[in-house]
Amino acid sequence: MVFLVGLGIGLAVGVANGLMVAIGRVPSLVVTLATLYIVRGLDILIVGGNEVVAQTLPNAFIQIPRAGVYGVPYLAIVIAVVIGVGAYYLRSYRSGRELYAIGSNPEAARLAGIRVGRRVFTAFAVSGAIAGVAGVLWAAQYQTIDSNAGTGYELTVIASVVVGGVAIFGGSGSAVGAAIGALLLQTINSALYVLGISPFWDQAIAGALLLAAITLDRVISLRLTAALRRRSAGVGT
Repeated sequence: MVFLVGLGIGLAVGVANGLMVAIGRVPSLVVTLATLYIVRGLDILIVGGNEVVAQTLPNAFIQIPRAGVYGVPYLAIVIAVVIGVGAYYLRSYRSGRELYAIGSNPEAARLAGIRVGRRVFTAFAVSGAIAGVAGVLWAAQYQTIDSNAGTGYELTVIASVVVGGVAIFGGSGSAVGAAIGALLLQTINSALYVLGISPFWDQAIAGALLLAAITLDRVISLRLTAALRRRSAGVGT
């Protein structure tokens, strides 16, 4: 039941974001951040200073992160399946390839006959639903939750996907790359903890990696554009 509730809430937020981006033509990054702060504000108003602790949760819910098969947690299996399905869809299906075209140049994709609005709306709805289920799994993992749960994760998520090779301006990247980026940041955070370095460095390192990845992506994009122009000029002559 709790998974259906999480999925429903995530889907509702994803649908709202998708409508604003697809119909209102509002930049997606602005929409998602604005919705984040709206939901967080409502959360604080409703929950206040209260919190959920492990003693108040059903034992079956607490055991979710510990359950597994042959020593492999179900949580890891679910994550691997979601990443695999997403990667296969983006690589093998026409609608998945069209998302790359939309991210690269929405106007060109629209002129090519791609249903940009429908594709964008569907992507936001699916993403919201997955995020809702992920929130439930996060609660099962940490078990103590208050109104500030997840604060600051937006920077970690953006840094993870960009470090994993996803272009922040759209048009390139993969689900596997984003997962590797998240794993890299988590490994760095764990290493800092083992070394006894203050956790306040986590966001500083994430921000530095984000800046470096965006700069590298921009440099590569400019060089590729220049190379294509030179090739086009050579063909024309």
